[in-house]
Amino acid sequence: MKEVTAIGSTFEEAVSSALAQMNASREEVEIDVVEEGKKGLFGLFGARNYVIKVTLKKNAKKDTEQFLYDITKKMGLDVKIESKEVDREVIYHLSGKDIALLIGKRGQTLNSIQYLAQLVFNRSTNQYRTIIVDAENYRLRRREALEQLAHRLAYKAAKSKQEVSLEPMPSYERKVIHTVLLKNKEVKTYSAGEEPHRHLVISPIIKK
Repeated sequence: MKEVTAIGSTFEEAVSSALAQMNASREEVEIDVVEEGKKGLFGLFGARNYVIKVTLKKNAKKDTEQFLYDITKKMGLDVKIESKEVDREVIYHLSGKDIALLIGKRGQTLNSIQYLAQLVFNRSTNQYRTIIVDAENYRLRRREALEQLAHRLAYKAAKSKQEVSLEPMPSYERKVIHTVLLKNKEVKTYSAGEEPHRHLVISPIIKK
């Protein structure tokens, strides 16, 4: 329930009624007074109740978590979600039975869910955050694989003196490879193509 109208003989009574209906805390809502209450003569004659409208504040983190619960449920998965915020990144760790279905081939399903989660989160706030959706530490394993791939293909490009194009991948995966090869004096990297086919190119540095 995102919005309720509540009535009470006092303001606090109306607020308590609304919060109970919404199962929310006072910090999670915005309160607008629709009609001021009035005690009336001797507390009886002409008395008027408070009428308030209470609305849930947008909570980007909770909205995104609920989105992840909903989409995984539709996939027939029962997942547990833990979240944490590091600098300007919000990381959602998903775990549960048959979690491999959530990852997909080379993380494609997980990447698609992460892209949608990014949209859900940032439409609910004006403070942009990078959203990472992980499943059973797949991101760490993928990062390690990308780092190994980067070194192997950099060696290939330098030895053959020809550019090596990688498969299309999300920007943060391209960044992993780019960062790994920043200190490599034999190659340079750049991105080419348009999303969703944007990919990284490792180019040899030809010394004159």
